[in-house]
Amino acid sequence: MSALVGFDLDRTVVYSAAALMLDGPDEDAPSLVVTEVYQGLPLSFMTRTAERALAALAETSVVVPVTTRTVAQFQRIRLPLPTSGWAVTTNGAVVLHDGTPDESWTATLREEIAATSAPLPEVEHRLAAALPEGAVLRTRRAEDLFVYAIVERAELPDAAVEAFAAELTDLGWRVSVQGRKLYAVPVPIRKERALAAVAERTGATRTIAAGDSLLDREMLAWADVAIRPAHGELNAVGWTAPNLVVTQARGVMAGEELIGLAAAATVQTTT
Repeated sequence: MSALVGFDLDRTVVYSAAALMLDGPDEDAPSLVVTEVYQGLPLSFMTRTAERALAALAETSVVVPVTTRTVAQFQRIRLPLPTSGWAVTTNGAVVLHDGTPDESWTATLREEIAATSAPLPEVEHRLAAALPEGAVLRTRRAEDLFVYAIVERAELPDAAVEAFAAELTDLGWRVSVQGRKLYAVPVPIRKERALAAVAERTGATRTIAAGDSLLDREMLAWADVAIRPAHGELNAVGWTAPNLVVTQARGVMAGEELIGLAAAATVQTTT
């Protein structure tokens, strides 16, 4: 039996300085390694123990980063994984194999989006009109498939997000807030669909998935074993499932813990 492990990245495996949640004394802080540099500065981190555990896991299982990041944003991430392998970016809209996008996969999704979801420009217009003035600092398109906004959280009431999400539901889109980013994504673009395609192509017989946001929910429900950290959107709403394990730790230490939990889950494939 072979195992496939799909990991969300931000606030699941890698953490910005603001998301580390190192609550103890400074002298007890774990050793950190830089996993991302942006404009010459370190941006994301994981613990050294997590890095070693992830490298060991990749020796025995197919480890697949699964992220809402665009391809360009994903390429900034440095993880101890084989250069020849699989990755899912753009929330499932892009499947990479050995660094090359599967164009047929993305083309099929574009056809589904055109048939089931409102056009991207309409959603961009509604985003600008629905959220309070001062809440949105700037917006960006992801591969011309969906939009995300950099927001000022103090200026963005939960009620405004909920109302915007309800509005987009009728248009075949959904909304998620992760840190200072608000995502609006067409319903056909889902992480678990892309990860299932990778599982089929690799012949995986057992699947493990980890994530922290609402956009990870279907991926976790799909997997044989699901893991989420004790923080993030899913934790805030108390999301649970029969296949779910929740970490004891929060922040970057949760990232370390969930890699260990995933490794333990893969061992069960041989028992």
